[in-house]
Amino acid sequence: MLEFSVLRGVCQIPAYVAVEKGFFRDEGLDVRLDVAATAWLVPQKLASGASQFALLPWTRVAAADPEEGLIVVAGSGFEEAAIVVRTGMELEDVRSVAVPLRGGMKDLTAMGLIRSMGWENPDLFRQPSGDGAIIAFMGEGVDAASMVEPYASMFEGLGLGRVLRRTGDLWAGAPGCSLATTTGVRDGEPELVQRVVNAFVRGIDYVHSEPKESARVAHRYIGVAPRFIERALTVNQPRADAIRNQGAMDTLVDLMLDLGYLKSRPEGYCDTRFLDVAQGSARSGTG
Repeated sequence: MLEFSVLRGVCQIPAYVAVEKGFFRDEGLDVRLDVAATAWLVPQKLASGASQFALLPWTRVAAADPEEGLIVVAGSGFEEAAIVVRTGMELEDVRSVAVPLRGGMKDLTAMGLIRSMGWENPDLFRQPSGDGAIIAFMGEGVDAASMVEPYASMFEGLGLGRVLRRTGDLWAGAPGCSLATTTGVRDGEPELVQRVVNAFVRGIDYVHSEPKESARVAHRYIGVAPRFIERALTVNQPRADAIRNQGAMDTLVDLMLDLGYLKSRPEGYCDTRFLDVAQGSARSGTG
């Protein structure tokens, strides 16, 4: 049994679909999805061998200790974070923002957008997870919050908030949660990595072609009504090629260095060779 760690969100739907629609099984793989409570737990699961694959923010892979050997092999999340402000509140009236712990795309998007919007020293409510930021916003404890889809679309659909700006407004093409493994798995079992990437890319293609059914599948994992998930897919879809946007990734690394999240510029945290093969097979009709 292959252990695959996931979170909850639109960027994770390709993994849900690949399991439920048998794409991993078609590759001869028996995969069990482990839904982690927060992205902070996932690098430890990979590094310890508790999980062989995971979907997590690529920024956490880039920031990991090199000895942990984490490596990104395919994209998924794309311009995925959003700042949601309370309905009826004007931009200049925002005084408090809920954000999760440092280092993920929700946090970095919040930091970047706060700078770009000229908010002067807003009160940051650091929460232990993305769920915490969402609850703080829903409980009217803050004026705005950073979150991913489908939660931003959920708040808009319920009339409780509106999306102010998204990651793409700052960094066009920026990847978010990405498919990762370890260098040990990559180097020791390259055929396994290729089969996982093949199935995952099929999952992304399915999300694009069958958003309604993908939303239905995702509902059981995310816990949000399918109509909100389907709505979210109209504005934010996973993309395998997101990790090819090196310019956007370099800009984000610069921000992480500036914020003190990184001590030095990371290298070699992304390997697109398996993605090249998977996409080549898909285009030729052999995948």
